[in-house]
Amino acid sequence: MARRVSLPAADDLFRPTEDEQDADAHGGAGLRQSKGASTRGAVRAVPDQPDDDPDVRRKPSGRIKHDEKMTVYVTAGELLELEHARLALRAEHGLAVDRGRLVREALHLVLADLEQNGEASALVRRLNEE
Repeated sequence: MARRVSLPAADDLFRPTEDEQDADAHGGAGLRQSKGASTRGAVRAVPDQPDDDPDVRRKPSGRIKHDEKMTVYVTAGELLELEHARLALRAEHGLAVDRGRLVREALHLVLADLEQNGEASALVRRLNEE
């Protein structure tokens, strides 16, 4: 007879790690002590409320749960360049980032340049070359 493995439900996996009272007791430090576990910080995968400040909203999203997905097709050479950049960031700068984060950061830089410089932006110049 096959054994069934009992796994936690999604509600158990994504439950809050501390109550508001616990946060106040710790001075808002986000620490929680559980039975037999070490002290650790509470980490939120998704911010509680979106920021209304336009400057904050325009920052790259970083390591959060993303609700939207976009597929981009690249050539083998472009993918190789992306991997070289990712490895260079790790080896030379100590930054361990995945390809998605690297692409989001690059996208943020290009769109900020477009907004700031308009016709003189690198994006407009490169697209006009084609």
